[in-house]
Amino acid sequence: MSTVQPGGGSMVRRILLGSQLRRLRESKGITREEAGYSIRGSESKISRMELGRVSFKERDVADLLTLYGVTDDTERSALLGLAREANAAGWWHSYGDVLPSWFQTYVGLEEAASLIRTYEVQFVPGLLQTEDYARTVTMLGQPAAPSEEIERRVALRMQRQKLLVSERAPKLWAVIDEAALRRPLGGRKVMRAQVERLVELTDQAGVTIQVMPFQFGGHAAEGGAFSILRFPEQDLPDVVYLEQLTSALYLDKRDDVDQYSQAMERLCVDSLAPDRTVSLLSRIAKEF
Repeated sequence: MSTVQPGGGSMVRRILLGSQLRRLRESKGITREEAGYSIRGSESKISRMELGRVSFKERDVADLLTLYGVTDDTERSALLGLAREANAAGWWHSYGDVLPSWFQTYVGLEEAASLIRTYEVQFVPGLLQTEDYARTVTMLGQPAAPSEEIERRVALRMQRQKLLVSERAPKLWAVIDEAALRRPLGGRKVMRAQVERLVELTDQAGVTIQVMPFQFGGHAAEGGAFSILRFPEQDLPDVVYLEQLTSALYLDKRDDVDQYSQAMERLCVDSLAPDRTVSLLSRIAKEF
């Protein structure tokens, strides 16, 4: 059984517990329908539990462990403790009024990741945005939202950025399309400050920024923006995050992850090297 790093995040704990319950069930040849019946639930409930997409009742986990023949007190205590920790609310839950459920999943995974690789074509990545730039992007996405809601959304984004200077800061590797840097969101002053901020961040430990320049032409990420998250827990696969207008996709099947990983690797090879990226960013900043 794999252990979870301290502060690893309730989302990761849910996914890890779910995967361990699935392995225990399959090792006994028990169907999801049979498992669901044992906890007064359905086959779909077991599926959601095993995918880590729902919270866990300690009683349900205990009943499943009994069904799966887990009688060792140490193993049961570890898994039941994991169930309790998996239900702990993350700091972002206080922003539930402005944070859609499909994005809460991403914030939880982001908190627990050891490596985040991201490609953006339209905007500067959220973890690298200035407050004024974030406000502009938020207003574009929520044009009818009252100012109080806009400020809550901006505050959430600024809170997320604290992850990069925390003790558990993940490595962040961001590839930004030159189009995102040339698009004058919020006016010249806002864009100049944003690009200058990117230059500053290139000196921050654990942060790597590259620009995919116009002059390269077509490239590996023809499908658009995506992120790949890796976790310190060996039991957890990498997760590809694809954001849509009103929802998101989370891919963890090996074939899907491999394709996106290959695309990211090609992007990193074909984009400007980090030192040349700084030179281009500096030139762009002077143009605003």
